[in-house]
This record gives sequence, structure tokens and C-alpha cells, in this order.
Amino acid sequence: MKKHLLLIFGLAGAFVLGCISNYFVFEENKPRIVETNLNPEKMKLGAFSISLSVKDLKTSKEFYEKLGFAVFAGDFEKNYLIMKNENSLIGLFQGMFENNILTFNPGWDENAQEINEFDDVREIQSHLKKYNISLSSEVDQNTKGPGSIMLTDPDGNVILIDQHR
Repeated sequence: MKKHLLLIFGLAGAFVLGCISNYFVFEENKPRIVETNLNPEKMKLGAFSISLSVKDLKTSKEFYEKLGFAVFAGDFEKNYLIMKNENSLIGLFQGMFENNILTFNPGWDENAQEINEFDDVREIQSHLKKYNISLSSEVDQNTKGPGSIMLTDPDGNVILIDQHR
């Protein structure tokens, strides 16, 4: 009888411990939403891509084709290609800049099609300045149409906001 009770208590204890550990494991893996009051306004930055500084354009093109990307735009003669896999965009740039760049294109979707509602790069620049974000290059506020700004995030990643229209 004692053996049966010990076995039952042992199984019950193991069950309870399993439930508790699953609770903590699943809690750790749940995505958490971090709220901030610093920037309550949302900006429409347009299409996102990463611009990669590559050593050899042909080799990089072949590599990304193996990952399912296809040439979407660009020119080998001008040392750049834009490659696409579904909604993902990668720009391959040989000899144009030193480090990789996060790129946003206001006014375009991921197919380089114009979108009606977007924030002009000048509005984005004003918004960033309002929050004391330092810009490494600015667009002339007195112009219209194409323009770009550059900034660096706290980890040293360069961000280009490049409007083409």
C-alpha cells in the first residue's frame, strides 16, 4: 500500500512540476509588446530593404538566387542589383559604400509601385528632429519630390530613408 501511495504521490508531483515548468518555458517564449510614450505617432516609411555592401556582385547574386531571390531591378554595369523573394528585398551594392544599410523608400511598396498615402521624407525629417534624433545627412526642407536623409541607430547601424518620387 505504501508503495502505491508513493508511486501516486511521485506521479502527481512530477505532473505538477511539469505543469509549472511548462508555464515558465511558454511564458519566456511569448512575444512581449513593449509600449513607449516617446513616439506615439506612426510614420509611413514605405518599402523596407537591406542594402548590402558586397565584395563581388556576381558571387553575391548567385548566392541569393540559391536562397530563392531573383533580380528585380538594378544594373551590373552600375555595380548594383535589387533582389526580391516574395515581400523581402535585398540590395547588392559593390564598391558604393562601406557598411550595410537599412533602407526605407517612402512612397513605394515592395514592388516599387507608388502608394498613395505616405509620409514625405521632409515630414519624416521634421518628426525625427522633434525627438532630437541626429541626422548625418538631411534633405532641403524647401524642395519637393525625391530626397533622402541618413541617420545611425544606437548600435551604429546606418539607416537611409530614400524617397524617389
